[in-house]
Amino acid sequence: MCGRYTLKVEPETLAAQMELDDVPALDPRYNIAPTQRAPVVRLSLEREARELELMRWGLVPFWAKDPGIGNRMINARSETVASKPAFRAAFKRRRCIVPADGFYEWRKTPDGKQPYRIMVDDGAPFAMAGLWESWRPKDTDKDKDKDKDAAGDVESLHTFTILTTAPNDKIARLHDRMPVILAAEEIDRWLDPGVEGGEALTSLMDAFPAARMSAYPVSTHVNRPGNDDPSCIEPIGPRLEDEPA
Repeated sequence: MCGRYTLKVEPETLAAQMELDDVPALDPRYNIAPTQRAPVVRLSLEREARELELMRWGLVPFWAKDPGIGNRMINARSETVASKPAFRAAFKRRRCIVPADGFYEWRKTPDGKQPYRIMVDDGAPFAMAGLWESWRPKDTDKDKDKDKDAAGDVESLHTFTILTTAPNDKIARLHDRMPVILAAEEIDRWLDPGVEGGEALTSLMDAFPAARMSAYPVSTHVNRPGNDDPSCIEPIGPRLEDEPA
């Protein structure tokens, strides 16, 4: 799975890498956790350009009665995403990119679970494949005066999930899943609304090359979602690839 990640790049770098016309000022994030709001890149509703929006992590299907379901929908398995009721509509029509520059996994050891930070190309920003959804509560008397926007309408809740796949040989030493990471040349196809499934998408879901990834252990300070500071990413030991086999 992917349950925590980081994004601390400069807006200009993110704009260039994701081909965005504009990126607002973003605080560096060292420990993005489920239910928190984070940047997501999607095609605009007019489908003319990519845009960045802050969404809540944990996908809430449009048909859900309770948005709390999103707490269990932080990841979607690539093998079943096209058929699962919670994800299949978004997989066809509402795919997105979740930008990151690292993610965490926890390795089981005799002394407990050891967190590792995993990077691509030594810390360059990368694109995780995601889905997004728009959810709106039913218009009942109980809801009429809640969550109003400036126009007086009930606001839609925009949420996202991150796709996962089987790990490459390196990440398999830490966990049995990893996020689907897209190469730069694959992003257009992932976001293309004219592609609704089939081999054109499933071929993007293989594990990212192990040779381009590295990992190192970090403090259990990262275990607490409220901790979001540079100490979360400080190495406390050798890189995974330098450890004895």
